[in-house]
Amino acid sequence: MTTTVQNTTVPTTTAQGSATQVGHTRAGTSYSDAAREHLWMHFTRHSSYDGADVPTIVRGEGAYVYDAFGRRYLDGLAGLFTVQVGHGRTELAEAARRQMEQLAYFPLWSYAHPQAIELAERLAGQTPGDLNRVFFTTGGGEAVESAWKLAKQYYKLTGRPTKHKVISRSIAYHGTPQGALSITGIPFAKTPFEPLVPGAFKVPNTNQYRAPEEFRDDPEAFGRWAADRIAEAIEFEGPETVAAVFLEPVQNSGGCFPPPPGYFQRVREICDSYDVLLVSDEVICAFGRIGEMFACTDFGYTPDIVTCAKGMTSGYAPLGAMIASDALFEPFRSGTTTFPHGYTFGGHPVSTAVAMANLDIMEREGLTAHVHENAPRFRAALERLRDLPIVGDVRGAGYFYGIELVKDKATRETFDEAESERLLRGFLSTALMDAGLYCRADDRGDPVIQLAPPLIIGEREFDEIESALRDVLTRAGDLL
Repeated sequence: MTTTVQNTTVPTTTAQGSATQVGHTRAGTSYSDAAREHLWMHFTRHSSYDGADVPTIVRGEGAYVYDAFGRRYLDGLAGLFTVQVGHGRTELAEAARRQMEQLAYFPLWSYAHPQAIELAERLAGQTPGDLNRVFFTTGGGEAVESAWKLAKQYYKLTGRPTKHKVISRSIAYHGTPQGALSITGIPFAKTPFEPLVPGAFKVPNTNQYRAPEEFRDDPEAFGRWAADRIAEAIEFEGPETVAAVFLEPVQNSGGCFPPPPGYFQRVREICDSYDVLLVSDEVICAFGRIGEMFACTDFGYTPDIVTCAKGMTSGYAPLGAMIASDALFEPFRSGTTTFPHGYTFGGHPVSTAVAMANLDIMEREGLTAHVHENAPRFRAALERLRDLPIVGDVRGAGYFYGIELVKDKATRETFDEAESERLLRGFLSTALMDAGLYCRADDRGDPVIQLAPPLIIGEREFDEIESALRDVLTRAGDLL
């Protein structure tokens, strides 16, 4: 039995193996050849596909995706930390179809439409504190860009025009627009595009595994130390010049750094004492990824702004948002003041309709409770990998984990650049896919495997992930 997807005939069987028919474009070119010649992929080293097929995913069902050859992969990264409710949800496709039939497009520039109104009200009801104003974008980078611009304008409108700088953490990723890229703390992602927007400064992240030695066995002391580096940076730059601190609840880049106990409470104190806005960048961590709808709730702090995207629609349509406090909206409430900023497709009617349907699924199926219940089991499955010599650390929260790979477990020695290249791109990237597991092998920081599966999975899939990783990482260790 087969299922036709676009112009591709893909077996519905879950067994590994090649299909008899491979996908072709309308022009008759194989997908791989057409991609190699015409598609400019994101963050991609295109030379990797000289003489090799471009992996082409054509179908998804539940926690699995299928390529043009019919091979099945467990989606261990939820696409890109995104597909919370899993693939193939016809309910979301139907929501998009119904909305397209009624109102396919209209902007939010001085007008509103029902789906944006409904979704803004719903999100405001799920955020903590007085975060009640929802500014829609089409993605996470735009949400971060919007937050920095709002912070600058807010302080100008309230008589503190010199407050414009931002502080974020080393290795942290906050997006690719010029402002968001300045906030990003990954040197190789920034250097080709310099000069960037000035005024962004970096402080240490919360990687407990690589903490100063005196803090390695005292997470609370490490958290206080890391938070106090933010206060130190504000003092150094001058509190009258600093507008905001941008932090992810669990930092993605570098391999899932959770906050130490008390970290965010101390950061909130620091921001309040220096009149600095706290922005919780939850593009990855919101919508159940850590547990609650917004991860700041999981960690017990109330920011001034939340930025979010990805899981809001489970990736079925592009949508992001900046959610701001009532206090930040106050200067815009009356008079002639406007926020002169927006996006053609921000709050798109179809995307907001899909988001509403996606949140309906999450609530109906109790996915936040499911994550809370099953997160310890996910952690336990991954912790079993600690017996492998190459596994140095397992860290994260909810359904969001990083496994740091080391050259020497006793000394925590990492790999040099050439070894990392050989390990990650020369072996792991291909071996993991060959093992039927889609996840991320990354070296923005020390080499890690990152996992963020759909929120619908449970123990059977946890064991499948652990088994695939055990096989591949054992072979990786034998190669070194």
